[in-house]
Amino acid sequence: MDDRRYEMYSRRQKKEFEDICSRCGECCGAKDDPCVSLAMTKDGKYCCRDYKNRLGPRKTVSGKSFTCVTIREHINSGTLRPGCAYRNLK
Repeated sequence: MDDRRYEMYSRRQKKEFEDICSRCGECCGAKDDPCVSLAMTKDGKYCCRDYKNRLGPRKTVSGKSFTCVTIREHINSGTLRPGCAYRNLK
């Protein structure tokens, strides 16, 4: 596969994977101690205010430190909460 075809394939896969998310915010602590970057949209769904730079050290609203990881890491480690649309992907 040449570089251009791979890049197109990779973008398509990323979009399909992102489309699975129901934007519940649970992986970002929406129901207990959310990340300071978590925001609720007008339609009641959640999004990250700093999505492009989200990975790595972060803080919760109460000031606790944590490391934001990709959803794939949550899937692989089994740390997804009930109701997460990604739970059935493993």
